[in-house]
Amino acid sequence: MNVLRFPGWRCLAIAVWNLLVAGLGIGQDRTIEFARDIRPILNQACVHCHGPDDDARQADLRLDTREGLYQELGERSVVIPGDVAASELWLRIHSSEDDVRMPPPESNKQLNSDQRELLRKWIEQGATWQQHWAFVAPTQPEVPLVSDLSHCRNELDLFLQARLSELGLSLSETAQPHKLVRRLYLDLIGLPPSPDEADAWVRKIWPGYEWGNQDGSTAAGREVALDEAAYQSLVSRLLNSPHYGQRWARKWLDLARYADTNGYEKDRERTIWPYRDWVVDALNSDLSFDRFTVEQLAGDMLPNATLEQRIATGFHRNTMLNEEGGIDPLEFRFHAMTDRVATTGTVWLGLTLGCCQCHTHKYDPISHSEYYQLMGLLNNADEPFLELPDEQSRLKWQQNQLQASKLLEDLPSKWPAPQLNSPAANASKDPSHIAVETRRSEAMETALRDWIEQESKNAVHWENLQPLRATSNLPTLTILSDASILASGDTAKRDDYEVTFEPHDQTIAAIRLEALPDDSLPAGGPGSTYYEGTLGDFYLTEIHARVRDRSVPFRSASETFAQNRYGKNPVSAALAIDGDIQTGWSVHGRQAERHVAVFVLQEPLPPGSELLIHMSFGRHFASSLGRFRVSACSEETLPQARGYSAETATLIRRVAESATFQLSDLTEQQRLALFQEFLLAAPELSSEAEKIRQLLIRPEFATTLVMSERPADQPRKTFRHERGEYLRPVEEVQPGVPAVLPALPVTAAPNRLAFARWLVSPENPLTARVVVNRHWAAFFGTGLVKTLDDLGVQGEPPSHPELLDWLSIQFMLTDHWSVKALHRRIVSSHAYRQSSIVDARALQMDPDNRLLSYFPRVRLDAEVLRDSLLQASGVLAEISGGPPVRPPQPAGVTEVAYGSPGWDSSQGADRYRRSIYTFIKRTAPFSMYATFDAPSGEACIAKRSRTNSPLQALTLLNDAMILELAQAVAKQICPPSMQSMSKASVRSSAMALFRRVLIRLPTDNEVEQLQRFFELQFERFSEAPELARQFAGIRQPEMAQSQWTNVQAAELAAWTATARAIFALDETQSRE
Repeated sequence: MNVLRFPGWRCLAIAVWNLLVAGLGIGQDRTIEFARDIRPILNQACVHCHGPDDDARQADLRLDTREGLYQELGERSVVIPGDVAASELWLRIHSSEDDVRMPPPESNKQLNSDQRELLRKWIEQGATWQQHWAFVAPTQPEVPLVSDLSHCRNELDLFLQARLSELGLSLSETAQPHKLVRRLYLDLIGLPPSPDEADAWVRKIWPGYEWGNQDGSTAAGREVALDEAAYQSLVSRLLNSPHYGQRWARKWLDLARYADTNGYEKDRERTIWPYRDWVVDALNSDLSFDRFTVEQLAGDMLPNATLEQRIATGFHRNTMLNEEGGIDPLEFRFHAMTDRVATTGTVWLGLTLGCCQCHTHKYDPISHSEYYQLMGLLNNADEPFLELPDEQSRLKWQQNQLQASKLLEDLPSKWPAPQLNSPAANASKDPSHIAVETRRSEAMETALRDWIEQESKNAVHWENLQPLRATSNLPTLTILSDASILASGDTAKRDDYEVTFEPHDQTIAAIRLEALPDDSLPAGGPGSTYYEGTLGDFYLTEIHARVRDRSVPFRSASETFAQNRYGKNPVSAALAIDGDIQTGWSVHGRQAERHVAVFVLQEPLPPGSELLIHMSFGRHFASSLGRFRVSACSEETLPQARGYSAETATLIRRVAESATFQLSDLTEQQRLALFQEFLLAAPELSSEAEKIRQLLIRPEFATTLVMSERPADQPRKTFRHERGEYLRPVEEVQPGVPAVLPALPVTAAPNRLAFARWLVSPENPLTARVVVNRHWAAFFGTGLVKTLDDLGVQGEPPSHPELLDWLSIQFMLTDHWSVKALHRRIVSSHAYRQSSIVDARALQMDPDNRLLSYFPRVRLDAEVLRDSLLQASGVLAEISGGPPVRPPQPAGVTEVAYGSPGWDSSQGADRYRRSIYTFIKRTAPFSMYATFDAPSGEACIAKRSRTNSPLQALTLLNDAMILELAQAVAKQICPPSMQSMSKASVRSSAMALFRRVLIRLPTDNEVEQLQRFFELQFERFSEAPELARQFAGIRQPEMAQSQWTNVQAAELAAWTATARAIFALDETQSRE
C-alpha cells in the first residue's frame, strides 16, 4: 500500500511523539523526572565541560553525578532542592550577563525556554536525582491492563497496546496468511518456504481461509480465525530446523567481526571456520546464552575444557592481524586488545567503551583507567593455533607412518648390488657363482664400515646441560624436566634469550643446539613464527657464549638442515656466529621436525665453568625459537651436526674404536638401528630416503585460532596508555570492572572466566537488556532502544522501558537465557503476526512506527536475499559446515586488494551453498553482500546500515550469479521436452514462477503484467536466436545435440528474463 508522507504531517507527528515520550506536557501537576527530562538537557548542554572527563572538566564541577549536582559552592550550592532562587545552576542558566550565563554564548548550546522551565520545575519539585536507567538492575514490572484484548495474544501485546491506546491507536489485523508464513520462515531460518509448504501450513493454521482473498479476510470481511496449535507447530518445526542456526549465526558473526582473512594490507587467509561452525551448532542446540557467553570468552579456562569449548574462544581471535613488513607485533596486539574491549562493550554491555581508549568517557561514568582495567581482564591470554585432526587425516597419518616403516625395513634390499666385473665383485672368492643378495650385503657392509669410520669423529657423546636460569626480553622461557626450554607468550620482531647453565663437570669443547618441535607452537614448531614468515620457523641471527664476564668465541658451526624462505641469500649455523645480524640460521620448509646445530668453541672450557648462552633472533617478523635444548661434548674432534640419537652415536663409537669388533657382535635391534641411520644418509639411497622423510612429515591438520590463559604466576601486565597511544604506557592497572556496575565476586580471581560469568550474572543490569533489545530489532527492524550499540546516557531512551525490563527478566530467570524461547515468545505475539499495511492515522501520529501499530516492512539482509533466490531457483545445496566456499561474482572484485588475488569460483554443490559459508575477504568483500550492506568483518557491527542505491537494482539485474539462478529456474519452468507454448501454459508458468519467488498467490493484474512481459521478451529473443541461447545459458553440448530449437531457446531466454525481473522486485527483497 502506498502512503503519501507530507512534511507537515511529519512535523506534527514528531511533536506528538515527543509529548508521548515526555508525558502530557509541562503542566503544573506533571512530575518532572531527572532521567527522562533533565539528564538529556544536561548531557546536551553541560556535561561536555562538567562531566566525567578530568581533562575537559571546567571549574572542577560535575553535573553528571548526584554529588556534583548538590555540591556546595561557597555561599550557594549547585542545586538546592525546592529552592530555585538559591540554586547556582538556575541562576547561571537564567542570567542575562554573557560572562555569567551558562552555557557560554560561544558554545552555541543555549537552552530554550521549555528546557529552562523543565529545570526550574525540577528544582521546585525537590530536584530528585536518578541513576541512568541502564545502570539500574531491571525489576519485574506489572503487566498493564488494557480494555481492547482483540489483538493481544501474550504479554508483549499488552505492553504495546497500552502505549498505543494513549494515542487512540491499536495493533493491526493479522497479516495475509502466505505473507506471514513467508515472514516466519525468513525470520527463523533465513529461507522462504516452497509454495507447496506454504499452502500446506496455510490450510493447517487458517482452516477457514478463502484463497481468493489476498488480504487474509473472508468474503464477509472478517479476519480468518487462526489455529494457535498449528501455528506453534510451525514455529517448533522452524526452531528445530538445522537452518535456524545458520540463519542466526550470521547475526552473531556480525558482532564477532568474523572473516576468513587477517585484514590490513596483506589480508592473507586464516583458518577460523571451525569457530563459525561452533556458533551454528550452539544456536541449533539452544545453548543457553550465559554458557554461550562463558565458552566464547573463557571456554579454555573451564574445568576439563572440551575441544568445542576451546574452539569457542575464537570469538576474540577474530581480531585483525597485521603482517606488513617491519611492523611491531606488540603494537598491533595492543590494537587487537583495544578492539576486544570495544567489542565486548558493544556485544554484552551496550556501551561505547571505545571512547575511553583515549580519555575518560565524555558522558558515561567510565574512566580512562577503568577502560584499561577491563582490558586487564582479557589481557592474560596467549593466542595459539588449535589443531583439529579429523578421522580421515588421522588415518592417513597412521598409514604414512606404517608405509615409512615398511620402506625403512626394505632399504637394504634397495642397495645396488655390484656387477660381476666390478672391483667389489671381483674381490669376492667366487665371483662367477656368488648370489646377488650376498654381493649386495657384502657391498653394503663395506660401505657401512666406511661410513662408521667417517662418522666416528661426529659420533661424540653429548650431555645435556641443565639450565639454571632462562630469561628473555619478552617471551616466557620455561625450563622443562628434560632440560629443554619452552618459550611462550608474546614475541617481538627481535628477541633475545639468555640461558645460564649449571657448572659442567667435564671439559666443554663444543655445544649442540637442538631445535625441538612442540604441539604448543605454530605448525608444531620448532620456531614461534606466527605471521608473515613460515609458521613454526625461526631465524637465529647470532649466538654467543660467555663464562662469567669473558666472551668465548666459536671456531666453526654446522647444521643438519638449513633453508631460507626469502630470496637467495644462504642460511646456516655458521652465519649465526659471523657477527652480522642480517644473516643467520633458518629451517623453512621443515617445520615440526627436530633440527640440530653444533658450535665448536675456539678453546675448550675447563670443568666447572658456568656457561651462559645468549641467542638473538630477528627478522621483520617474530622469529624466535619455540623449544630448544643445549648439550655439550668434551671431544676435540671438531664434530659436525648430526641428527642421529645418542644410542646410535654410542654404537658408531663402539664399532670404530675396536679393531676386533664385528657387526655380528651387535644385537639385531642395534644392528638394525645402525643400518637404518647409515642407509638414510647414504647417497646411493637418497631418493628412497627422501620418500621416507616425506612420509614422516607430520601432515598439516585443520587448525583454528583460540585463546589460552597464561599461567597465573606469569601474568601479562596491563598499563593505562596516555591518549590511547601504544608508545605512551603510564601506570600499571589491575583487572577490574567500572565502578558504576556491580563489582566482580571477591571470591574469584579477576580474570577472563570471572569476567565472563559476571557479564551474565543476574546482578549485571546491562547484558540481558542488550541481548533482548538486539533480538527485538532483528524481528521488528528497530530495537526497543533504537541505538543497539549504546544504552548509555547518549543512547536513545527505550520506547517501552517496562516491556524491555519484563522481557529481560523473562529471558534471564524464566527462560534461563534460552534464545529459542525468546524467539518463540516474540513470534507468538500478535505484534509480530500483524499486517504490514500502513494506516494513515498511525503514520501521522507515529511516523517511525516506534509503537508498532503495524508490522515494519524491512529489506532482507544480503545473505538472506541470496539464499532466498538459491531456494527459489531450486539449486540450494544442503551442505553444512567446513571450509568456506567461493560462489561466482563479477571478475576483478578481489583484484583490487593487495597482491591482486584471484577468485576461483567454486564448482558443483559448493557453488550454491548457503551464504554463511561464503569466503569473506576483509579488503575485498563478496560483491553482492557489500552492495546490500553486509559488513566486511573489520569491526563489530550491532546494526547493519540499510542503504538504497542504484547499484542494488543493477546487481539483481546484471550480476552473473543472479543470471545463473534465473537460468536455472527458467529451465525448471520450461524444460526442453515442453511442447510449444499456449496462452494457458504461459499463464500457468507465470503463476508458478511468481509463487516460487514470492510464495503468495499473484493477483490477476500481476499475472497479466508477467504475461505481457514474457511475450515481449519472447518476441525480441525470437529475432536473435544466438543471443537467446547465450542469454538462456544453453551450453555448447546441448546446442550440438539440438535439444533446443530456436523457438524453445527464445522461450527459455524469455522465462530467464522474466525470472530475473521477479528477482529484482522490491517485494522479493523485503520481508513483509
